[in-house]
Amino acid sequence: MLYLVATPIGNLADITYRAVEVLKNSDYILCEDTRHSGHLLKHYAIDRPLKSYHKFNESSSQEELIEDLKAGKQIALISDAGTPTLCDPGYLLVARCVKEGIKISAVPGACAAIVALTLSGFDPLPFQFVGFLPKKASELKQMLNQILIYDGTSIAYESPHRLEETLEVIKEIDPARELCVARELTKLYEECQRGSAQELQTYFKTHPLKGECVLLFQRGTETIDWEHLTLQEHVELIYAQGNLSLNDAIKWVAQLRHLPKRTVYQAIHKSAD
Repeated sequence: MLYLVATPIGNLADITYRAVEVLKNSDYILCEDTRHSGHLLKHYAIDRPLKSYHKFNESSSQEELIEDLKAGKQIALISDAGTPTLCDPGYLLVARCVKEGIKISAVPGACAAIVALTLSGFDPLPFQFVGFLPKKASELKQMLNQILIYDGTSIAYESPHRLEETLEVIKEIDPARELCVARELTKLYEECQRGSAQELQTYFKTHPLKGECVLLFQRGTETIDWEHLTLQEHVELIYAQGNLSLNDAIKWVAQLRHLPKRTVYQAIHKSAD
């Protein structure tokens, strides 16, 4: 059987009794970094073999793992921190186990996204988790556009050295949006800072960031009753209010109305002729 075991995201005490027992009884444990996970195992006196399992060998090691599972071995999969497969290796192995009819069990525990959501003070339902934000500028802007039109709380992961750039883009698109940056979760210096993109930029200029951040977007407080608007009127309104290019405004309206971008584009340019 394959066990997906959640591990602490900061405080080593945040692990379940079941997780410790599963790890102790496994034939071996798959982990991203054997040195990092070795500290956890030593802390709980877990004397089981560790095998490196990361994004660079996830595909190549799959056949051997499937053979071991079919032979009846108990394998535990952990990540460096938190719940496996969420922005960490494991999805491909789980999908293969499902296909092969191999039993899988999840041992729940810490998850940075959920911890941050509960601490944020934002409405927790509905919410969406988008993982790490894209690095490429054009892809980042496109993703942020999609996040900002979502009718609920959005959760993303971001690295500390990229947060300033991300906040700058948010400030251009939606300067009034309420955000929350959660960091050092479950650790001694845990904090959640809330405010607009500009307010957060000001704060972090004097409070340098360390460690991965969870960035949360509160649901927009202003909703546009666009059902009575023509496509042209809707695009013009988004274009004026969102500090977007005309092309981005067209994309935004297409997403809101669940229409092909070409339909909106043609409507706009036909009216301009």
